[in-house]
Amino acid sequence: MIFLSTVTAISTPNTAGGIAVIRMSGEEAISIADKVFRSGKRVDEMEGYTCAYGYVHDNGERIDDCILTVFRSPHSYTGEDVVEISCHGGIYVTKRILRTLLKNGAENAQAGEFTKRAFLNGKLDLTQAEGVMDIISAGGERELKMAESLREGSIFKKARECSGRLMKILGDLGAWADYPEEDIPSVEPENLRTELREISKELSLLVKNYDSGRVLREGISTAIIGRPNVGKSTLFNCLSGCERSIVTSIAGTTRDVVEESVRIGDIVLRLSDTAGIHETDDLIEGIGVDIAEKLIESSELIIAVFDGNSPLTEDDIYLMKRVKDKKCIAVINKSDLEQCIDVRELEEYIQRTVYLSAKEKDGVEKLQKAVEELFLINEETLMTVTVSNERQKRCIESSLACVDSAVEALNNGELLDAVNVIIDEAEQYLLELTGERVTEAVVDEVFSRFCVGK
Repeated sequence: MIFLSTVTAISTPNTAGGIAVIRMSGEEAISIADKVFRSGKRVDEMEGYTCAYGYVHDNGERIDDCILTVFRSPHSYTGEDVVEISCHGGIYVTKRILRTLLKNGAENAQAGEFTKRAFLNGKLDLTQAEGVMDIISAGGERELKMAESLREGSIFKKARECSGRLMKILGDLGAWADYPEEDIPSVEPENLRTELREISKELSLLVKNYDSGRVLREGISTAIIGRPNVGKSTLFNCLSGCERSIVTSIAGTTRDVVEESVRIGDIVLRLSDTAGIHETDDLIEGIGVDIAEKLIESSELIIAVFDGNSPLTEDDIYLMKRVKDKKCIAVINKSDLEQCIDVRELEEYIQRTVYLSAKEKDGVEKLQKAVEELFLINEETLMTVTVSNERQKRCIESSLACVDSAVEALNNGELLDAVNVIIDEAEQYLLELTGERVTEAVVDEVFSRFCVGK
């Protein structure tokens, strides 16, 4: 148990509501609560996991009726003595209670400090702590499932599994090297190579699944492109649910980039509505076209819009060739009108085609399905262990690189002593992943992303 100062913070949003919760954690939490809370019994006499109804006062001045809950060490979220005060959810009354706790000996909690204490006291590993933040920020069912998996220790278990196999190898190599006079079997390079390759596969799978998880958490940068007057802005407004882009029958109406984040199903698209791509002598419109061209390169997803009510034009063909090697979905717009487009040529360049009517708001679900297929977002993905963030990905990639280097060293006939050093480095990266061996700077960086009160 690491003993730290007693800290407190408001754990509910800073806005008026039905109730608010003030959390306090530390060695003095119960004694401070006993100074400011009155009910039928003293706080220091309450058992863990029990509540009491009473009121909070400041030197005898009644502030508010409250419910106080006690969690005793080590059976609490932080592993320390914890007190939570549930009061009426007014902003002033909540802050008044917080100030009273501070006046009686508590200190202000920093961002993520309660979860940080849970990590320092062995209640959570570092990946589980990051899962807590993912649960808070989850914006959809699939994000929540992935966050819950992380919070339950999925990454930790997989890292521990790979770490255990590396530790066994290190143990075998160490015993063979340190006690040559003993009758210890030598480590066979071929068996070692096979084991390392299996570990490499496990780590590679974790890295591979990162992009699917990142898409659900962060969304997809998406450019809606096409020649003028095919319905790009109408589609943008359809997906946005409001009139963000100006829509007219005049070609070239959109000259600048209009941006909006929209959710279709469980996926967030960070949309950019662009100027129509075509030859133009208009200086301002030309700048808009140049920006649209740059967005083709920088966006993760291209939604290329074509007018189903007219044949393909030279501008359409140029666009098809331009996005050939990009993640792209062709939207054949105006499906409510007579179809004059020949999609056979289009499908040579763009693999996924969706028919919809942006004006009638018909067919958006088809676009959602196409996005999910393109980014491999499905239930099977959710059932696999998914890396949550860049820190975790960096640790796994570094460990993977060391494992692959060890295999290469074996292939090149390097001494087992050299291979041992490389494997030990791979092990260190996995311990950094789980937080078992991690610098204070890394820990501070992880918890700085948390909100105060969690």
